[in-house]
Amino acid sequence: MENLFLKKLIQILPEERIKLKEPMANHTSLHIGGEADYLALPVSTEEVCAVISLCKQEKMPYYIMGNGSNLLVSDLGYRGLILKLGEDFSNIQVSGDGTVRAQAGVLLSKLASVVADHSLTGFEFASGIPGTLGGAVTMNAGAYGGEMKHCLTAAKVLDEEGNILVLKAEELKLGYRHSILQEKGYVLLEADMQFTYGNPEEIRQKMRELNAQRREKQPLDKYSAGSTFKRPQGYFAGKLISDAGLRGYQVGGAAVSEKHCGFIINKENATAGEFLAVTRDVIRIVEEKYGVRLEPEVKFLGEF
Repeated sequence: MENLFLKKLIQILPEERIKLKEPMANHTSLHIGGEADYLALPVSTEEVCAVISLCKQEKMPYYIMGNGSNLLVSDLGYRGLILKLGEDFSNIQVSGDGTVRAQAGVLLSKLASVVADHSLTGFEFASGIPGTLGGAVTMNAGAYGGEMKHCLTAAKVLDEEGNILVLKAEELKLGYRHSILQEKGYVLLEADMQFTYGNPEEIRQKMRELNAQRREKQPLDKYSAGSTFKRPQGYFAGKLISDAGLRGYQVGGAAVSEKHCGFIINKENATAGEFLAVTRDVIRIVEEKYGVRLEPEVKFLGEF
């Protein structure tokens, strides 16, 4: 007999946007992770709210993700529903005054390209950052001197009770890798940004230069979740790891990147357990040698 939860879910989303026993390795940049019981792909705020409401009514555990660029899912998978705000939830609207409104699932690379197409400057820094707008706002992502807080003007979020709130930039408490979304457990639905007009060729040239720098310094040819650790105050995580003699350190298929020690990569069909083992070893050894405790930037989902 078809399960009752699934019947109710199909009343909210068409069946082609519901996946059962979905391997999460297909949905993370690490290409690691066991099966989620359900994966839902909404296209609107109304669908997001309805799915979350159903999960609460049926006491179904749920987790909301973007494109999985900062996520390690357990080898055991996830017992519950994953709500993926990805390419199906990525609409962009550009106005003549330089304001841009975008849904949380849009990739930063795509958003940066659209902004550049309209001769708008101020988002070049984000063009090479992996991940979606949702994750970028939540952690106030930044690179090469730019941060989300420099362009954000407002955010539409969903609170833990299922209420939709619109927060102004000053209410977002944007700091280094931090926002009120993290504090309160809010989920970004869409964001408003403000840019100024510039020279289109100069904008594209800056994007090319920043992306070239990223390719030169980071292991972009390997599966990773970006920088594995937050930057400790007064230090650089990659240098601490390198100085600790951990360049290339490997457990199973997971390894510290030899190109940039701040990245732990899926080198050879790594498991989540192996990735976690390398992470823990790095934290322990760096703390033993230098008295600095590294804090993971990667999110861990499921049982480990």
